[in-house]
Amino acid sequence: MSTSNDFKQFANLEEEQLPIAKQRLHGWTHFAGLYAAEHVAATEFVIGATFVALGATTRDILLGLLIGNILAVLSWTLITSPIAVDTRLSLYTYLNKIAGDSMTKLYNWANVIIFTVISAAMITVSSTAVRFAFNIPAQLNWYPTNLWFIMIVLIVGSVVVAIAIYGFNAVSDFSGVCAPWLFVMFTCGAFVLLPALSLEVLGKTIPDSWGDFINLGDQSIWTGVNSNGEPGIGLTEVIGFAWAANTITHFGLIDMALLRFAKKKSYGLATSTGMMFGHYVAWVSAGIMGAGAAVIIGKSIVELDPGDVAYYALGWSGFVIVIVAGWTTAVANLYRAGLAAQAIFNKQSRRKTTLMVGLVTMVVACFPFVFSQILPLLTYAGLLVVPVGAIVFAEHQIFPRIGYTRYWSHYRQLTFSTPAIASWGLGLLFGFGLNALNAMSFFYLFLPTWVFTIIVYTFLAGRYGAKNKYPDAEQKEKIRNENIEKFQEQKAELEPILIKDTSVFTQVLRGVSVLTLLITIILASIVLFGSSNESVYIENREIFYRYAFICTLIYFGTAYWALKRSKNQKI
Repeated sequence: MSTSNDFKQFANLEEEQLPIAKQRLHGWTHFAGLYAAEHVAATEFVIGATFVALGATTRDILLGLLIGNILAVLSWTLITSPIAVDTRLSLYTYLNKIAGDSMTKLYNWANVIIFTVISAAMITVSSTAVRFAFNIPAQLNWYPTNLWFIMIVLIVGSVVVAIAIYGFNAVSDFSGVCAPWLFVMFTCGAFVLLPALSLEVLGKTIPDSWGDFINLGDQSIWTGVNSNGEPGIGLTEVIGFAWAANTITHFGLIDMALLRFAKKKSYGLATSTGMMFGHYVAWVSAGIMGAGAAVIIGKSIVELDPGDVAYYALGWSGFVIVIVAGWTTAVANLYRAGLAAQAIFNKQSRRKTTLMVGLVTMVVACFPFVFSQILPLLTYAGLLVVPVGAIVFAEHQIFPRIGYTRYWSHYRQLTFSTPAIASWGLGLLFGFGLNALNAMSFFYLFLPTWVFTIIVYTFLAGRYGAKNKYPDAEQKEKIRNENIEKFQEQKAELEPILIKDTSVFTQVLRGVSVLTLLITIILASIVLFGSSNESVYIENREIFYRYAFICTLIYFGTAYWALKRSKNQKI
């Protein structure tokens, strides 16, 4: 029989340090919106241009990105989601359980730095749009050269920090509002600028056939020749790029922090909204938008920043998309950074640690170099955390299947796990060693590194105590987990019950927000399919710029209002 004394130890812990309570779980739509918004980011403009600079061909882009992003979705679904749903813990809390304080603190510091810089880069990108709108000079040095730019960064960053502080629900709600609009605008941007490319290459406003489109892509966007005039990357590299782009979150298991809220393991498939749109359609669209903007401006695509591309694709709505796309990615990553910091300073609340990390992030965002180096950072960050993901995967999925004891280090009350730290170090030496030897494409290094670390950790853990049985400790752990569930059920009874808002006015608000998106798509379709010649195209494009911006303002006003009304329904 549980007593209040059993629960006292849990009441003194932060919720982030306990498994997620049943009443906190979410349906698949939450994750569809969350991943859609996070992975339709301002960096898609840059990555779209990167494929152009790397010299991929049109066919390799269309097929390679499809395959690579499907592999990424499967990685989340088969590797990350099952562990997250089984444990209901973030990676940071789980790692402390199996590797002890020493490795966990070291790893969490690495994650605080990684996600702080990623968040800072997204804030910087959002600020470039505002800079462009107010005619503030481009920041080309590694340090800021304009006081107004710094002020813009601090204002933009404060919004990101404010949302991240309120936790997963705030992140999810914000993403849910932004995601549909981001979907529409990236698609519309490609629709609006494709005729400019077609006029330049084919002499007509729209390709007549699929062959025409491939020809257009090969001649003006993905030419197969890189920026140095040499043959570019091929199909396997494009697949690897798409798959490896998020190794830090799927093979590296960072997204346990998000997917622990999922009701079912299958909700890992909800990442497809981010991958198949954000990392497929958006990358393709960004390439088209970049090439089209380059034709209009008369510059090379690699010379344009996101503000340039977005403005010529979407008009004033382009400024909004760069800001919002930067925010959505920055918010999710700052939330992760706050969790990592809270795991280090476990006597502080997650809100307080997120605020502290957020303030540092805003300062870092004032320095433009963080954005210019974002792609190398993501690549190396992925290789850095993949061995840790391998250690957790081995402990959780492999050990029970080979007769080893899961959580053996925790049962032995070790604060320093030699097998975990040694495996991480050896995994890094192996991965970066392969890279130094140029043994294989960098994009695929995470695969042998992951497998190597699993083998090393399994071998070392077996020698240090994983083969042994700990029945008393396992029983104590089972009782503790049962008490946690009872404690959370007790808390749930005291919480207000949310009821679905079915009022007519809220339904009208939602209907208006959807209508504005449909109108925006129709306007973009008129630009693409209804422009018989160049003068008609320019006229249609200007109409789109004007009314798409009005629709944008109406969309965010009505969608946010409807969200706020639904949040107020409690009994």
